[in-house]
Amino acid sequence: MKIGILLGDDIGLEVVPECVKVMKAAASRSGLTIDWRPLPVGKRGHEEHGDTLPAVTEKALHDLNGWVCGPIGHATYPRNDPTWVMPPIRKKYELFAAIRPSLSHSNLKSVHKNVDIVFVRELTEGMLYSETVIAGAPEFRPNNDITVAMRVITRKGSNRVAREAFEIARTRGRKKVTAAHKEPVYRLACGMFAEECRKVAREFPDVTFEESMIDTISMKLVMAPQQYDVVVTTNQFGDILTDIGAGLVGGLGLAPGLCVGERQAMAQATHGSAPDIAGQNAANPYAMIMSGQMLLQWLGRKHGEPKAIAAAEYIRTAVVKVIAEAKCLTKDLGGNSGTTQMGDAIAAAVSAA
Repeated sequence: MKIGILLGDDIGLEVVPECVKVMKAAASRSGLTIDWRPLPVGKRGHEEHGDTLPAVTEKALHDLNGWVCGPIGHATYPRNDPTWVMPPIRKKYELFAAIRPSLSHSNLKSVHKNVDIVFVRELTEGMLYSETVIAGAPEFRPNNDITVAMRVITRKGSNRVAREAFEIARTRGRKKVTAAHKEPVYRLACGMFAEECRKVAREFPDVTFEESMIDTISMKLVMAPQQYDVVVTTNQFGDILTDIGAGLVGGLGLAPGLCVGERQAMAQATHGSAPDIAGQNAANPYAMIMSGQMLLQWLGRKHGEPKAIAAAEYIRTAVVKVIAEAKCLTKDLGGNSGTTQMGDAIAAAVSAA
């Protein structure tokens, strides 16, 4: 396995090394060989090469199985300078789905207990122009009183994100997929997404399939999220639902993420770069470490590599153990430990598994 290390900005310089530390411990435990490739991105990329996604990094990523990418502090980047932008990694490597779990832990504060949902969000379509077009933008303002926006939905995009959701569901205990859309109103756009989900569902007879209106599932997630297993939806709807999911179990600090394509995947936590706590050894490494765990799990499934799957399971078990013991948790989780101490505890639990 060839995996890149992209530190990102701010707390990325702290949480990514903890993630890699834990992944290395798990790989060693399972006998998985990984060729690690450190690559510049974000502010460091600009400092060293004049661009937030340097050509050297862009070229190197094509040859990797996946990479761990820290949060990017693009909110503070200079405006109106094309070299200072959010690195367009998703688009360039056709990472078409964001996989974002929402998992509660019994001894951590959360709105609901016994929540275990995986949200699968389409990433390349919808109204987010940075992801859907290569020139221009799918919205414009012909005069001061009118704004027109365009939403992009394709059969290819809908089919492949649905397929990813069903493949994930097949590996889980409940084996259930819920497609969230608004087909009665958006007959053509959501209609096409729903049609493709139904097509894929017929190929997975062992997985239970249901559909839900986006407004209905939003309400039910707040009231009784335990009824959901894997939820697949379009870009904008997914952007909202995944944050609801994070809120249900304790916030963005407990929200890992994986962006996947046909042959590559990027582990990147849902949270931002948190410049206010950068350099203080205070950032919670959970989301980044679990994003790395998801990367190993995905690579194992895609490549039929049992050692990667075993490594991912070592990490999952170790994180559950450290959280349950509550001896080495960061302050946001109710503990008094720092970023490195929590990472060390998880790495030690992996090695002892």
